[in-house]
Amino acid sequence: VTQECHVQNAAREYAKLYAAEAETLEGFGEVPEIIPIFLIHRPANNIPYATVEEELFGEFVKYSVRDGKEVNFLRRDSEAGQKCCTFQHWVYEKTSGNLLVTDLQGVGMKLTDVGIATLAKGYKGFKGNCSFSFIEQFRALHQCNEYCEMLGLKSLRTTHQKQRKAAPTKSRNLPNPSTVKKMVPKKAREHRDFVSSEH
Repeated sequence: VTQECHVQNAAREYAKLYAAEAETLEGFGEVPEIIPIFLIHRPANNIPYATVEEELFGEFVKYSVRDGKEVNFLRRDSEAGQKCCTFQHWVYEKTSGNLLVTDLQGVGMKLTDVGIATLAKGYKGFKGNCSFSFIEQFRALHQCNEYCEMLGLKSLRTTHQKQRKAAPTKSRNLPNPSTVKKMVPKKAREHRDFVSSEH
């Protein structure tokens, strides 16, 4: 319970800084807000600690998912969803890729029950509640939108592709499928495909 408060309120501080920067940009509009969460102590109760936060009314939407693989049209197509993705990108860039706010969900621009992923050792003494793999997945899957561009954030896709090209690959000696189709006769192609599938 205390970690839940710690994580959400830490994410809220990043959201405030994001809002302060985004609100100065012409045309950016409303900025997502992570609502505060409070820890209360009830010594006479069987469960002595509880959390309290504002109740949100309306359609509850998950704008980002932990594993980054789920296709979420409300995340991709809605203004709140796009601004949440930009917020993730902004935090990632501000912390040099060491921290990512995950599980962005809520009603409209009001968000709650978020998570934070950090490197294994944490970031500036802070350790999140999500695996580092979420940062890797975000880096690989994030697609910039107009709000990323307005904030001048660098495309992660370009740097990710450059890193992938630079890394040596095990399948270097196997034929490139596109090259094979253009240059190799059908019989030879079938033979090569059969040979490469054996390895």
